[in-house]
Amino acid sequence: HSVVTEFILLGLSSSQELQLVLFLVFSVFYGAAVLGNILIILTVITDSRLHSPMYFLLSNLSFIDVCQATFATPKMIADFLNEHKTITFQGCMSQIFFLHVFGGSEMVLLVAMAYDRYIAICRPLHYLAIMSRRVCAVLVGVSWAIGILHSASHLAFTVDLPFCGPNKVDNFFCDLPLVIKLACLDTYVLEILVLTNSGLLSLICFLLLLVSYTVILATVHHQASGGMSKALSTLSAHITVVVLFFGPLIFIYIWPFESFPIDKFISVFFTVFTPFLNPMIYTLRNKDVKEAMKKLKSRMLVLSRFSRK
Repeated sequence: HSVVTEFILLGLSSSQELQLVLFLVFSVFYGAAVLGNILIILTVITDSRLHSPMYFLLSNLSFIDVCQATFATPKMIADFLNEHKTITFQGCMSQIFFLHVFGGSEMVLLVAMAYDRYIAICRPLHYLAIMSRRVCAVLVGVSWAIGILHSASHLAFTVDLPFCGPNKVDNFFCDLPLVIKLACLDTYVLEILVLTNSGLLSLICFLLLLVSYTVILATVHHQASGGMSKALSTLSAHITVVVLFFGPLIFIYIWPFESFPIDKFISVFFTVFTPFLNPMIYTLRNKDVKEAMKKLKSRMLVLSRFSRK
């Protein structure tokens, strides 16, 4: 029985001058995030040497990062130029849905990538047999399925909440805890359900990642004296991405229903900076990807010269 047809997004700042600066800054970061992740996807597709389970999972992570950066950031950038920052009820529910689809899928995919590294380092002779194309496809499919189910469980009760007056969301997108607080009823139980649902999935994935990397390092340490540095070099990119992804989530779910200025920074970090940093982390420390990108660049230059002629 909602009478609210749109929500007002308060955004990151009310200063017109600052909003112009933010418009330029986030336009650059968003463009770099999308182009960087698309470049990784194209590189993996076009280079046959990268047709392995690890890079297949990496390209899927890049695809999720493109989606993660796109579900809210373009509207945020456009809103910097608009005096009235509004979003329809349907648009708000869509943002909530896609945020949890992409966030849940990425968490599970990071676990799949950790499993891939476990097999590669701890059982190298059986790597290709275990990590077959079918297994990789199943892992990616499971990550999307869990993300969709996780999001649908949130949206199932949020859509039917009665919104009868308050419609100001103190963020640049429809964040589920903030939207729930606008409902015209006691939302304490709903807040606990949201915390339990999202927090449980995050905790399970984080613990699986922690156990996986601990087992890998312990196994390599016992197998070879110099293996620890090699394992750390191989896993450093994965561990860095996990820390960047789960660090903000841990803070969000420690104080999930209170409004702090840092919450907006965490939202920006999660939706803009993490998709921007992931391509840099995986390419700067990976010789195969860098060489493949150089080849792709050479091909593109040849094609551009040929088209001009």
